[in-house]
Amino acid sequence: MRERTRLETQITAVRAIETNLNDHLEMIELAEMEGDAALVAEAEKSLYSIKQDVAKREMDSLLSGELDGNDAYLQINAGAGGTEAQDWAGIVLRMDTRWAEKRGLKAAMMDIQDGEVAGIKSATLEITGEAAFGWLKSESGVHRLVRISPYDSNARRHTSFCSVAVTPVVDDEIDIKIEEKDLRVDTYRSGGAGGQHVNKTESAIRLTHMPTGIVVACQNERSQHKNRAAAMKMLKAKLYEREVMMRDAEKQQREDAKTDIAFGHQIRSYVLQPYQMVKDLRTGFQTSDTGGVLDGDLDEIMQSCLAQKLNEEKTGKKVAYEDID
Repeated sequence: MRERTRLETQITAVRAIETNLNDHLEMIELAEMEGDAALVAEAEKSLYSIKQDVAKREMDSLLSGELDGNDAYLQINAGAGGTEAQDWAGIVLRMDTRWAEKRGLKAAMMDIQDGEVAGIKSATLEITGEAAFGWLKSESGVHRLVRISPYDSNARRHTSFCSVAVTPVVDDEIDIKIEEKDLRVDTYRSGGAGGQHVNKTESAIRLTHMPTGIVVACQNERSQHKNRAAAMKMLKAKLYEREVMMRDAEKQQREDAKTDIAFGHQIRSYVLQPYQMVKDLRTGFQTSDTGGVLDGDLDEIMQSCLAQKLNEEKTGKKVAYEDID
């Protein structure tokens, strides 16, 4: 039903564009026959708006990959650097959560490890909604922050890193077999502010898939059974994504590029000092609205990645964002 709704929405949008285009072309033709220059100008202005809508629909059409329509798991890990990196990871967590809220997507916390002083050491979110994975996959990689540290008494400039990994949620129809002998299961007490249940029982689950080294954890449910089921679902998603990446050389290169959370591997830089700029290093897109980006205004950055992909498909070669018409 969700797939049907998605297709109906796309078809309706395309038909609306077609109707608007024909209506405005007829309006221009009649206005020119009557010599009404003001009406011609108004109709041409509307055509520009239609052109922008067409461009948006064209980029939306790129979200047609095998898993682009799926929900997504978003995992954030702080890099080396202690409190600085953990605070930056917490900022990125808020940024991606705010983006999801603005697009009407739901973000559920699956697991979180708080930082020692501020921020987080790691967190895993499940983002549900239309084409969640298709949009969020452009966030995978290392994110770099340059700012005056609020934790440095000498007010020196610091560089911090955190990594973001996005994997699709795979449905139960995909058969992924996991042998019990390949799993190491660890239980621990859930984190949180406490209460009648939290921190009193070892309901949180951590699964380690021994052959691949993949680790997943879940602590958001009250029962260990439910946490294990959710963790198994995450593990299947990661194993599926791993197999897809092994078949796809380009995806594998991107995965290799984000293994080190340090210099030389970042996909995006956020500079708050000595100037204000966010720059995506893959596409060349940049903006001075750092406050907006950190508050979840990521659509333009994500669209720049889609636009680059669109032009690469058209031209058959890699292009920089500034070369896109």
